Amino acid sequence: MPVHPIEYRYGSKEMREIFEISTKYKLMAEVEAALAKAEAQVGLIPKEAAEHIVKAVRDGRIRPERIFELEKVTQHETMALVLTIAEQAGPYGEYVHFGATSNDILDTALALQLKQAITLVKHRLISLTRSIIERGREALNLICLGRTHGIAALPMPFGFKLAVWASIMKNNLERLNSVESRVVRGKMSGAIGTMASFYGKGREIQSLVMQELGLREADISTQIVPRDSLAELISTLALISSTLELIANEIRNLQRTEIAEVEEPFKERKQVGSSTMPHKRNPIRSEKVCGLARIMRGLAVAAFENVVLEHERDLTNSSVERIMIPEAFLIVDEQLRSLEYVVKNMVLKEEAMKENLKRAGDLIMAERVMLELARRQMGRQKAHELIRNLSMRAMKERKSFLDLLSQEPLVLEKISKDEISSLLDPATYLGESKEVAEKIFKSTEEFLDSITT
Repeated sequence: MPVHPIEYRYGSKEMREIFEISTKYKLMAEVEAALAKAEAQVGLIPKEAAEHIVKAVRDGRIRPERIFELEKVTQHETMALVLTIAEQAGPYGEYVHFGATSNDILDTALALQLKQAITLVKHRLISLTRSIIERGREALNLICLGRTHGIAALPMPFGFKLAVWASIMKNNLERLNSVESRVVRGKMSGAIGTMASFYGKGREIQSLVMQELGLREADISTQIVPRDSLAELISTLALISSTLELIANEIRNLQRTEIAEVEEPFKERKQVGSSTMPHKRNPIRSEKVCGLARIMRGLAVAAFENVVLEHERDLTNSSVERIMIPEAFLIVDEQLRSLEYVVKNMVLKEEAMKENLKRAGDLIMAERVMLELARRQMGRQKAHELIRNLSMRAMKERKSFLDLLSQEPLVLEKISKDEISSLLDPATYLGESKEVAEKIFKSTEEFLDSITT
């Protein structure tokens, strides 16, 4: 039975398949086949040897079970793979892995896995971003209460929140595109990276192997590809994860009973909110997204620890990466799928938004009155102090802010009573928020179209 929740609870089937051990061994074998083809092309091994090695790899004869058996004997994963291929290549098996070191195979196979996993994450990010834009446009005419420090601040279109989210998702895609170009790189440079084992053909062999596999070459490597780019990738995934938490945290806060402006989708016929409280409808998906972000940030620390290795390499990074890399991608994959479901199906409660605006009262328009007084030559600092005092009185004495403004001579010298009433209408104090939001939606859509065509 599974032990780790990653094995059965988090992450999609597609992402899990990328990091299954059978996939890893298949990709490692493909790297060995590409190496044999390149070495035959430059005359380092016989052409027939390369043909037999490629045939052994691509005929599906490399079984993980045999690799496991041989690893128990050799205590060396890559050597177990090499021996498995060699068995199937017959007399030409002696040419398998010629001149290569383990991490030529491991790091290049990892690059192939990362390429697939990053592509899937980008696909999910794009899909989530489109859902955010769609819901954001729907919500541009919903006026809600903006809050700072958890306290009522100013009115705003609910869609403006989603425009902020869309902009952040665009940044995430740009970050991921950038780091992909540095981390998805293979190597074929032999022990410690000098290419001495390839008889002067190393650079040509490396180039041919990477062309065959569709990868960029590492600019330079020791026995391994330096781990700074991998740390950058994991920290980028952790940053993406944290931005997903930002959205999920906002949704779960807005679902609080006292606010109730948003609600996660809830399947009323069967879904259970509590084992004892039948009325509960909890934001469980958003909470899951927030919880998984904590694990992701911890994985970023592990990735940074892996940057520092001794001399041309040691093995301290290996065990960390076996756990860290699949976990990181499966966690972000789970967050993206869960959050997209929430965003697409969340219920936006317009009446609750109106009620919260009403409950906050006229005080949320204090800034507007203050600025209008300043604009009419009262002076900004004087106007601020006057409106601050009136606001404090309204809260302390539980009086109407409108009444206090309408009775204050210093205010009436500048603004009529009719004007005061109109200044306190939240729907007319949204600034350029709708225009800014629509600009973000449009530019983000254009960006998404540019990277998917």
